[in-house]
Amino acid sequence: MYSLDINFLQDRSEYQQDRGRGFTKPLLPSFAGSMTPLYLGLATGLLLPTVVGAGWLLLQTQNTQLENNIAAIDAELNRLGIQEENIKKIQAETSQTQAETQALATVFNQIRPWSAMLQDMRDRIPTTVQIQTIKQIAAATPQPAAQPSPNANANQQPAQPAPNPAGGIEISGIARSFNAVNDFLLTLKQSPFLKSTDTRIITAELIDNPVAAASGSAKTAPVKLPQVVQYTIQSSLSDIPASELLRELERKGTLGLVTRIRTLQQRGVIQQ
Repeated sequence: MYSLDINFLQDRSEYQQDRGRGFTKPLLPSFAGSMTPLYLGLATGLLLPTVVGAGWLLLQTQNTQLENNIAAIDAELNRLGIQEENIKKIQAETSQTQAETQALATVFNQIRPWSAMLQDMRDRIPTTVQIQTIKQIAAATPQPAAQPSPNANANQQPAQPAPNPAGGIEISGIARSFNAVNDFLLTLKQSPFLKSTDTRIITAELIDNPVAAASGSAKTAPVKLPQVVQYTIQSSLSDIPASELLRELERKGTLGLVTRIRTLQQRGVIQQ
């Protein structure tokens, strides 16, 4: 048998509205929720290449800047290298010039003008002494002041001073007496151009007066004059720099050397 079920509640408006709302409301939220991952995937797919491309462009820009900086630094290093070579060359030339200037100053400082030394001897020689010859020698050879004792060791030799690089002089002449030769020796020891410790008499002996021998003739008897002392004195040139003898050189009339040395002093080549 068939039964007929009639639900009169379905005909009510409230029930119809509830059914409509129940049918339509779940549709839209479900569809939107299913599309959200798709939108996120599309956004991620579009954003990732953009970020990668921007990063790559940034890296390329930075690489270009770094290459430009490296090129600029290389150019600067090359320029500095050239300047360094030039500076080293200038320093070498300056050192050579300073060495040559110092050598020249040393030469001027070691000069002993003969005119000044001869004038100094003329001022110091006694009236009873005559100079016959003056010659320059390599170095004065000092003589021992006394003979060694016979009891001394035969193998022991007296110490000899080193030769003076400035050299020395040898003076020969005649004097009226030995005292006159000694006086001349003492005055030479006071000369600033000679070393007092190396100034000594090498030989001194009585001889016939050469003036008396020359004045005689065949018809007349030679004039008999007192004997004279023939002497030889050696000394070493002083190693005092010429820059310390400027006043003495001026008094002796050596103005050219004085002017040169003072010019070198003004330029700082020779210390005052």
